[in-house]
Amino acid sequence: MKQRPFKQVDVFTNQAYLGNPLAVVLDAADLSTEDMQHFARWTNLSETTFVMPPSPEAAAQGADYQVRIFTPGYEMPFAGHPTLGSCHAWLENGGVPQTAGLVVQECKVGLVRISRTSGRPAFAAPPLNRRDAAPELVQALADALGLPATAIVAAQHLNNGPSHFGLLIASQPLLMGLKPDSGKLFTTLTGAGISGVGVAVAQRDSGTAGLIGRSNREARAFVGGASTATPATTVDAEPSVEVRFFFDHGKLIGEDPVTGSFNASLAQWLIAEGHAPRHYTAAQGACLGVQGRVHIEQDASGQVWVGGDAVTCIDGSVLL
Repeated sequence: MKQRPFKQVDVFTNQAYLGNPLAVVLDAADLSTEDMQHFARWTNLSETTFVMPPSPEAAAQGADYQVRIFTPGYEMPFAGHPTLGSCHAWLENGGVPQTAGLVVQECKVGLVRISRTSGRPAFAAPPLNRRDAAPELVQALADALGLPATAIVAAQHLNNGPSHFGLLIASQPLLMGLKPDSGKLFTTLTGAGISGVGVAVAQRDSGTAGLIGRSNREARAFVGGASTATPATTVDAEPSVEVRFFFDHGKLIGEDPVTGSFNASLAQWLIAEGHAPRHYTAAQGACLGVQGRVHIEQDASGQVWVGGDAVTCIDGSVLL
């Protein structure tokens, strides 16, 4: 064991303790997979990341660092808030990217582009596949969530690596008042091969609509073959989308404070269907007492970027 640089950061917020927490271990190159998993289990946060130099092959393709992402139970190939939080910690610890304004992260799914041109880190949303949902599944999810069938405007499967599910609902009061039946929702999710369900409402010029979706927070965002465009500089706005996200948490249903990769697929669907503009801010976590903010922008090439602030709450070292 040795002392290693360590930070605990709050992601998707510019105010400490109002976002989604992440533990980041820097200088982790000599740790084994077992060491990483054991420490992630000990922190008991939704994710803990371990930052190290990129592999030679990835460095030759522009990677600035490598990150491994662990939940208390398993390793993830990619996740949104760990990507932005690790980038924040790496930069704060003195990391210098190969390309000004662009950080390239190596992780299990490949190379992930993180733009810094809009004033905050933003990762490139992966390609999205979507299809209509079976009425029986929509009804079962509505029952588990306590939603009347008349509140559902539209429903789709969303897939950007993990399998998502989305429902468009009618109003914000319905969204904020949801009290899912944990047993029914767990049974429905596992029966359909879905690991979580989120809820959101999107404000539109002509009225309101809402979206409900799910994700296990994994996604893919590759450098190879993707657009090199980066988002334009934008100004903050009041949130126009409200999100809630429920997930399978070991036969129990938990609610996530802020979910980056889910918001990626959510944005692609909302923008494509005209339910949201090309630039908007989503709020998530209000029912948990947090104020998460996810900043969405679609650039001129059509690439959607998912951005968020991060704040360091604990800065020191860890014996590991």
